Amino acid sequence: MQLIDELTDEYVPSRIPSTHPLHEPQLLTAARREQFRQMAKASRLAKQAAERGEAAASIHPIYTPRLDPNELMPLVEPRGLTSLSLFSGGGGLDLGFERAGFTHLASYEWMDDAGKTLELNRPNWEVHRGEAGDVQAVDWRRFKGQVDVLHGGPPCQPFSMAGKQRGALDPRDMWPEFVRAVKTIKPRTFVGENVAALSTARFAEYVEQIILSPLSAEYHIQRVTLHAHEFGVPQLRKRIFFVGFRRKADARNWTRPAATHYRPGTKPVEGLAPTMGIRQALGLPDVGIDDLSPTIRSGLSGPRHTTSIVNSVAAAKRFRALQIWG
Repeated sequence: MQLIDELTDEYVPSRIPSTHPLHEPQLLTAARREQFRQMAKASRLAKQAAERGEAAASIHPIYTPRLDPNELMPLVEPRGLTSLSLFSGGGGLDLGFERAGFTHLASYEWMDDAGKTLELNRPNWEVHRGEAGDVQAVDWRRFKGQVDVLHGGPPCQPFSMAGKQRGALDPRDMWPEFVRAVKTIKPRTFVGENVAALSTARFAEYVEQIILSPLSAEYHIQRVTLHAHEFGVPQLRKRIFFVGFRRKADARNWTRPAATHYRPGTKPVEGLAPTMGIRQALGLPDVGIDDLSPTIRSGLSGPRHTTSIVNSVAAAKRFRALQIWG
């Protein structure tokens, strides 16, 4: 009924102008926009009250998570190897290489708030953010001969369903910039990560022309697809990695990371531990059902730059079945 009411009323534009070429404004009536506006206002006031210490007591119990991510990847001694990060985001790959014993050289991240997160948590790191973190304007020659591993996950929107899979036609496609950095810096190894859709037939020509062909003369490149739950992360998350080695011996000695965990509720695998279900990982009470979380999407993607992490009917049903509010 509400949808019918929406269709019979006049749509009004948002008060917030958008200049992004891929922005697709949502069609909303004046009444619907006002409803969202009041929700946002109430949320903002509640946040301000909480920051002043005036928030009301929690109406739900506060549980202690049982999953310690540090246990999934123990910190190892320094290896005498260096790493450089592109498209750093909140530092997922950066932290992974740090825990694997690599010395961090610098991070480059275009989103200013993500860069601030890195600065806050690693004040000793060299972090370039905002305009200074725009890889399109960086002269990479200063790092030539200094980098053992160059790593990064170029924006996935050009290849993801949420981003409409425009590939090279999407101005957010930064794989050419990743390739430019590799060719200039000439690291011993590079690791590029992206959504699994990049490995499908739809983008086979793109991968060959944009990633493999420009680098295969200097690098021995291997492709692997990994699932997060194979390494103890209680989430359905599938990603493709391009791993390139300048030295043939390095490529020959490298092997695909072996799974350390098996999916909860499936047949046990000898030598592997079960991945926690999402309820167990969050420390929630046992309700007789538990499983991996649906893929948690970025809240900064999609046609309106506001995609919810629950962006599909299937994910919403799964969270509901697990009695978790996404």
